[in-house]
Amino acid sequence: MARRKQSVTIKHVAADAGVSMQTVSRVINKEPNVRRKMIERVQQSIDKLGYVPSIAAQRLAGTRSYLILALNDRERTIEGWRAREGSDWVDQMLLGGMLTCAQHGYRLIVELIDTHSDHIERELLAAIAALQPDGVILTPPHSENPAIVGVLVAHGISFARIGSLRPGPGFALTLDDERAARLATEHLIELGHRRIGFIAGPPGYEVSGWRVDGWRAAMEASGLTTDGLLAAGDFTYASGKAAAVQLLDGARAPTAIVASNDQMALAALEAGRGRGLAVPRDLSLISFDDTPIVRFTHPPLTAVVQRIAEVTSRAVELIIADRTGKDLSTEPVVVPAELAIRGSTAAPA
Repeated sequence: MARRKQSVTIKHVAADAGVSMQTVSRVINKEPNVRRKMIERVQQSIDKLGYVPSIAAQRLAGTRSYLILALNDRERTIEGWRAREGSDWVDQMLLGGMLTCAQHGYRLIVELIDTHSDHIERELLAAIAALQPDGVILTPPHSENPAIVGVLVAHGISFARIGSLRPGPGFALTLDDERAARLATEHLIELGHRRIGFIAGPPGYEVSGWRVDGWRAAMEASGLTTDGLLAAGDFTYASGKAAAVQLLDGARAPTAIVASNDQMALAALEAGRGRGLAVPRDLSLISFDDTPIVRFTHPPLTAVVQRIAEVTSRAVELIIADRTGKDLSTEPVVVPAELAIRGSTAAPA
């Protein structure tokens, strides 16, 4: 039987670099006050020997776990996976979070928590006990959950709240939802639309209200009424279709609709075609999220692009910086949204 190759340890790195193991540990853990030349010297030995730091060893060497835990909504995430629709939100969150964690020697772990569970505190406490994370990223609708926030504060865990503007503990970050809805609505107004419908997301997500506020603000700034032009959805295809039917069959049928996510925008596209409306000749459509599917519809959908990977990356950076004792601003971090204009918007017929 072939003998297992001896693994490279911190002792080998220290001997090769001609420094103490404590110095190597300080470089690996990115501790402050290490001279640049010493960092480069140790890094050369790490690269030469192919040394890979062990998270278990790092945890034993100090008080940090080098793990950051991201909490996502269990029901909605699993629903998307089982329907084989995937979740671009989760994909982009992993992209930004994992890459940034790796740059700092951390790992990102995603835990699914029931939003409406009576046992949400018990679920969270079990995850904290098992993982002992250095920080936690909260995503909507967990970002404003007082039970979750209370547990994290009580345990002294650094955390970031994505999709939150409320003052309070933790770092607040937003994806510019209100301004994004204004951008979408203003684009339609500039094209000449005057009856612009809006399909809102579920009220349990604070971002849903911000998007409605942005739509209303743009309409009112142009002297346009919103009466009869708002319909409620819950981010599902079925709710989007029902909301679109409500708008299109209403007394003031819109010539354009902004939907709060891609699933509901796709449903609005089908509802419009079911009534003999051509997009964008008879009905213009704008979506939120900009998941890959909206680029392959006919026509491709104009969509609000939110930088989920970037906001997650910023959340990781803030948590790690907080762990190192840096003095950080408590002002909310706003990651600007953009509008990708495609073939689903045009001047009204």
